[in-house]
Amino acid sequence: MQCDRCDSAAVEWIRYSGEHLCRGHFVEFVERRAKRELHAQVDLQGGERIAVGMSGGKDSSATASLLADFLGRRRDIELIGITIDEGIASYRPAGIQRAKALCGRLGIEHRILAYEDTAGHTMDEVVARDPEAIPCSYCGPFRRQALNRAAREVEADYVATGLNLDDTAQSILMNVARGDVEKLARLGPHESRQPGLVPRIQPLRMIPEKEVYLYALLQGIEFHDATCPYADRAQRGRFREMLNRLEEDSPGTRHAIVRGYDQMRPLLQEAYPPATLNACARCGEPTVHAVCKACELRDRIEKFAPDAPEPA
Repeated sequence: MQCDRCDSAAVEWIRYSGEHLCRGHFVEFVERRAKRELHAQVDLQGGERIAVGMSGGKDSSATASLLADFLGRRRDIELIGITIDEGIASYRPAGIQRAKALCGRLGIEHRILAYEDTAGHTMDEVVARDPEAIPCSYCGPFRRQALNRAAREVEADYVATGLNLDDTAQSILMNVARGDVEKLARLGPHESRQPGLVPRIQPLRMIPEKEVYLYALLQGIEFHDATCPYADRAQRGRFREMLNRLEEDSPGTRHAIVRGYDQMRPLLQEAYPPATLNACARCGEPTVHAVCKACELRDRIEKFAPDAPEPA
């Protein structure tokens, strides 16, 4: 099949637009949208430091590579790669290795922060102690807090994450299904700053997961291509399957969900303005409650400790 923009062979068919694109035009297609999204989300004046959350997977690796390409000529902006080590022995070490290697190739600093130093336990320990729980219910709050802490420690002005279009549309649907309108209003990217929280930006927000994957392959970006061993127990998987079916039947559904949300977002944020944050009484991290969610989960883990006393 020939590219619709030139005489070269096509490497991808964009179903939602009907276009066939060659390697060069596909790469340009991805980069143009990522750059547009970056500029729409943040106005970089110079002097900023951007922490890039890097798992070593395709999305975060593509994000780091794109930002290095977009901002590499600007000596007044610094990128720092941050990897959160959840402590999943069969999964995380390979990702750390990929993230470290990519940072070396891009010429940016790389730091690692482990759950053992923030949550006090590895995820393998958490699952062993509380096998009936959904692992993501622990991992999500722990990771968000760890990434924010790491970004704050390096004095980052922003945290860039690799959330793609599929991730974003899934998050919107999940919060709608739960009736969690307040959380829906607070989805990233973040436009305001709150004490103790580093705003997040998402350059891949409008790029489908499959296109991110192909972009990484075509650009020679080495990444850890594996799935977390605990992911099959996550609720997100059901929404992923549902969204994939909708997209298959009606190409463009993911874009429509996110664009529709973006139109509603100002109204949601008006109804749910940024909450007043407190310092957690246990760890000092920002929270809307007296004790943050991560500390509540740490307390729950301790109840399952091998040497914990039997309940009265």
